[in-house]
Amino acid sequence: MSAQFDIPVYEIAHRLRPMSEADLPCIHRIELASYEHPWSQGNFSDSLGAGYSMWVHEADGEVIGYYAMMAAAGEAHLLNLTIAPQWRRHGLGRDLLDHCLARACDHHAESLFLEVRTSNAAAIALYHSCGFIDLAVRRGYYPARDGREDALIMKKELTC
Repeated sequence: MSAQFDIPVYEIAHRLRPMSEADLPCIHRIELASYEHPWSQGNFSDSLGAGYSMWVHEADGEVIGYYAMMAAAGEAHLLNLTIAPQWRRHGLGRDLLDHCLARACDHHAESLFLEVRTSNAAAIALYHSCGFIDLAVRRGYYPARDGREDALIMKKELTC
């Protein structure tokens, strides 16, 4: 699907479904297009094998986004949430995050944690708008072009 939509995004058939191994090549292409330091296909495969909650967002049968969440001991941790570059700025990241929050509740989590690059202003704004608060900064957490980049640790208390 091109970045120039012939019909409005809301008129395209969308669905969320559990991620499968068959999705990994497409997901990896989105990762490569989205990040300078992407997850490997093996990272996704290992997360699937570990039983993490992993979902894809499809539009007209094409995978356009996904997330990976780990839940245990009353907590959930959002590990990766990505929308393909040409599909951004249409509210689809918020849709995926809302779905993730609901799945965290299904796992009886009381809170959801995440780390985000301090340079990722769009993601930070999304998380703040959804009720996440800043907890701390992890210095040098992420690899970066010129060394390392800090991560902002965020948390949302869940009312399931």
